[in-house]
Amino acid sequence: AASDPIMWRDIFLANKDAVLQMLGRFNEDLSVLQRMIRRGDGEGLLEFFSRTRDIRRSIIEQGQDTAAPDFGRRAEGR
Repeated sequence: AASDPIMWRDIFLANKDAVLQMLGRFNEDLSVLQRMIRRGDGEGLLEFFSRTRDIRRSIIEQGQDTAAPDFGRRAEGR
């Protein structure tokens, strides 16, 4: 949130189709989570979170640590 709001507005508008597609996927995932929670589907939740953990691990293994301020990108010269 420390980023320039004008920059984000421009990025979202310039990439409208891709952003809308990703937001659609995000909404679908949230709906799936909602249904599993309502139904008490512990096994489904476990599978969902296991998959997301695997995705996060693969991101880190590829050298992109999202917890780091620079997203794990290695600066040139390091």
